[in-house]
Order: sequence, then C-alpha cells, then structure tokens
Amino acid sequence: MATMDKITPFLWFDGKAEEAANFYVSIFPNSKISGIARNGKNMPGPEGAVLTVSFVLNGQNYVALNVGPGFPFTQAISLFISCTRQEEIDYYWQRLTAGGKEVQCGWLVDKYGLSWQVVPDKIMQWLTGGDQAASDRVMQAVMKMVKLDYAKLQGAYHGQG
Repeated sequence: MATMDKITPFLWFDGKAEEAANFYVSIFPNSKISGIARNGKNMPGPEGAVLTVSFVLNGQNYVALNVGPGFPFTQAISLFISCTRQEEIDYYWQRLTAGGKEVQCGWLVDKYGLSWQVVPDKIMQWLTGGDQAASDRVMQAVMKMVKLDYAKLQGAYHGQG
C-alpha cells in the first residue's frame, strides 16, 4: 500500500486517468504507478472501471481521478520542472508537448490539458536574487521565449548579450 504525502496533487481527468499516469511515468525518472482503485458495485461509473490511479513522479506522489469533463484543467495551476541544463529542458519540452501545445515563457499544455513550466533550476534565484537590474533582464528575456534557453537566460542575468 502506497503512503500519501502530507500534500498530494489530486488531478481530475475525463476518463483518461490511467492513460495520463502511464504517460507521465514514462517521461520522468524514479517514477511508477503505485496503485489503481476501481469502481465497485453501486458506484458512479461502470463496475471495474478505473476510479483513481496513484503514481509517483521523481519521488512526488500524485493521484489521478476519473470523474468526467466537469472541471477541465486551466493554466491557473501548473507543474514546475526545474532543469539543470538545456538538454533536460529540451527532453521534457519535447515529450510533454507531444499532442499538446507550446504556450510562452517556458509554459506548455500537455495532451491531457495539464499545464507545465519547464525552466532552468536557477530561474527563481535569477528573479529574486536581489539584483533588480539582473532580474529585469532575465524577465525581459523570458517574455520573448516560448521554450526557455538556459544559456541565454544565464547570460541575461550576468548582463551578457
């Protein structure tokens, strides 16, 4: 039996919870499906259909819930992927945009409608590090990008280019 974190993201899907969980697990290291709950008798939905899928992405627990189209995802919430190099940004960007769409400023929406931010691991340091001019340069550079360029953002922080 999987243990739950104190706070676990609980994601609502329209009949594709298991498919989405398998998709995410295939992308992230140290990830797995940790449990599937199915509808029993006298439950909404067909008996035996997937109700929830518990899964782990790189050590973080999530639950995917199959309940229908009532509440689609919006960009009001996103999952933030901190990347240590450009190759990592490229890897996640390519996989998560497959069937989804690129947005702007390092944001994308995957094929299930979930929003992600694929960003350099130093982005928060660059934006909140106390050097307002450097932070402004980084933000101006971010605003011109769709997929983020680690080297260009680092250069902007250091006043290069």
